[in-house]
Amino acid sequence: MQLCTFLLLSLALALCLASPMPPLDINGTEKWKDIPVINKGLNLKEGDIMVSNQKSAILGNEYRWDIPVPYTLSVNLDMNYKGVILRAFEQFRLKSCIDFKPRAAEDFYISVESREGCWSSVGRTSPGGQTLSIGNGCGIKAIVEHEFLHALGFWHEQSRYDRDDYVTIKFENIIKGKESNFNKYSENETTTQGTPYDYYSVMHYDKNAFSNGNGSTIITKLPEFQDVIGQRLDISEYDVIELNKLYKCSSSISFLDHCSFDDESLCQMSVCSAADYGWQRVKSVSGINVTDHSYLGKEQNGTSFFMHFSTEGRNEGDTARMESKTMTPKRDCKVQCLQFYYYHSGNESDQLNIWIREYQNEEDNRGTLRLMDQITEFPGNYWKLHHVSLNANKTFQVVFEARKGAGNSSGGFSLDDINISETECPHTWQIRNFSVMESSTHYSPLYYSSDGYRFQAALEVYPSFLSMYVRLVSGAYDDQLQWPCPWRQITFQILDQNPHIQKRMSSELSITTDPSTYFNGIYYWDNPQKNGTRVTIGNETVYVGLLWGYKYFIMKDDLIRREFIKGGDIIFLFNMQDISGLLQNHSLPCSKVTVKNFNISPDASAQQGPCAPRALPTPQPNSTTRTTTTSPTEG
Repeated sequence: MQLCTFLLLSLALALCLASPMPPLDINGTEKWKDIPVINKGLNLKEGDIMVSNQKSAILGNEYRWDIPVPYTLSVNLDMNYKGVILRAFEQFRLKSCIDFKPRAAEDFYISVESREGCWSSVGRTSPGGQTLSIGNGCGIKAIVEHEFLHALGFWHEQSRYDRDDYVTIKFENIIKGKESNFNKYSENETTTQGTPYDYYSVMHYDKNAFSNGNGSTIITKLPEFQDVIGQRLDISEYDVIELNKLYKCSSSISFLDHCSFDDESLCQMSVCSAADYGWQRVKSVSGINVTDHSYLGKEQNGTSFFMHFSTEGRNEGDTARMESKTMTPKRDCKVQCLQFYYYHSGNESDQLNIWIREYQNEEDNRGTLRLMDQITEFPGNYWKLHHVSLNANKTFQVVFEARKGAGNSSGGFSLDDINISETECPHTWQIRNFSVMESSTHYSPLYYSSDGYRFQAALEVYPSFLSMYVRLVSGAYDDQLQWPCPWRQITFQILDQNPHIQKRMSSELSITTDPSTYFNGIYYWDNPQKNGTRVTIGNETVYVGLLWGYKYFIMKDDLIRREFIKGGDIIFLFNMQDISGLLQNHSLPCSKVTVKNFNISPDASAQQGPCAPRALPTPQPNSTTRTTTTSPTEG
């Protein structure tokens, strides 16, 4: 495994929850490396740009790609890196109009290979497959995004013609012979697409890039951004704006909807209730210590609202509905993920039911309701993140139905920060009142992958960094699974809790189960019941495998730069995906949504049709259409 991957032995006593022991180091105890360090000695332009035979600074319209961009994944690529590349593609699809497809017979395509270092050409340069290298140490989502942005036409942010207004280059601190890596381009050579200088750009190098050891090479004019430049979390909001302008498009491939209720239009959502009953748009709720989630922990700006349904004083069975605008799935894989925050302050018998209303055709004005999830639990009195997997095939709406249960209530349900995308839902681990100051160990709940493998994450908090590990756990389907566990990629993500999913810059790393990994006489990813340790988790006795993960998962200084901790809570997301198909192919089959069964019928009024008369869906632009070409830009 690459990038500070660590092997841990869970040496626990029987019936005790194992704690991570000091790691058996596989790849060295150093922290992750950035591109200039990985590429040291390669003598590439600006550290990671492969210069073609054409002039590389002045690029014409022919250097822009047709969308979707064709690609191939070389057989010599690390399997974990292949999965990371596909996850980077998903970020482009979520945030921008850029899509990718496995090459069919196109002359121009990107050949992703494992060469020495991380590098790419700038823009579309030559037929026959232009190489983009994701070599040893490069298998991080943000580094992959960085190199693909080069291929799409971006130069480094610090190469902009206006960079001297925002940063100072300290040439005396640059390694001798590397001064040209800090050249800037004139307005006649490149374009910024009218976007402001972006300290958060994933295309910016960090403050110590190519330093000779005498100090930083890049000094930001605004000191608060000195430790921001060079971030390797994700593409930034302005990276996306610039990319969409370059390719003259504004739509997203997989994003469907967002609402934080700050606008009176409710994001085209509709409410089925009288003015004094049902879902209400509020700033606060009398008698309940709840405020808007979007600005939680920040100074309220006067426009922060959320939706609330009070179950206080209602009769059992009383309901209120709130319905999203109609949306039409655009992708071939009919899988969607609904994400929202809710605050439950009512009775444990109150229900929040999540339905979808799917329309068969444009003439269907009633739709068919299907219950996708239900929340009924003890009130938590805090904002809690929730995901619901959807599988709409046609135009649909999401319906939030609050239903009064038995028993007294002094609160109800509150909703905020809703996001819907055509992506697969992750598992969620929300740690309350998280302290970065205290060294501690935390264990996640137990999760099942979509194909039945069970796993658990372990978080270790150190004075200056967080460590994250994972282990397999015995489960209900072990006798039906293949062992050792083959080619499942587990991704750990610390969620940037920005209200809008497209503006988040979350930190993530992945590991992949190689069934041939052998250590100390056992297969590392074998059935825990065969070689694992017997422990008790909750009220269940299980067998756990060995821990594997990242010692330097994230530095504590990085936690304060985004909304990783909000309202005192930190949230981790986990995916376990079968990537075995990448052994022979360049893409993966569609995932499947597990359908839940509930013994509940829709409210009679809900069966009659939506809250508001249905409007015909707006035709979606064809994301694969070739548009007018422009020159690659700085990024």
